[in-house]
Amino acid sequence: MVEDTHPHIQKLIIEGYRRMPPQEKLKRVSELTKAIQQLALARIIKRYGQISEREQQLRLASLWLEPEIMIRVFQWNPHEKGY
Repeated sequence: MVEDTHPHIQKLIIEGYRRMPPQEKLKRVSELTKAIQQLALARIIKRYGQISEREQQLRLASLWLEPEIMIRVFQWNPHEKGY
């Protein structure tokens, strides 16, 4: 758990998550996933500059998918092109 949160507050947070309906938990996970992808995409754009949207998406996908999958499905080798 997070060590910078007071134990009482941490207990309240955990209780809140336990009471949360499954669909709300899934919604939060989805929102966090999108936020992480946006941060990763911002890093890609900063590193590679003006690249096509397709290349942005390939580089983003290569952060989550195995190189073998990227090569087989998208003909994109992250080892050669960069992540």
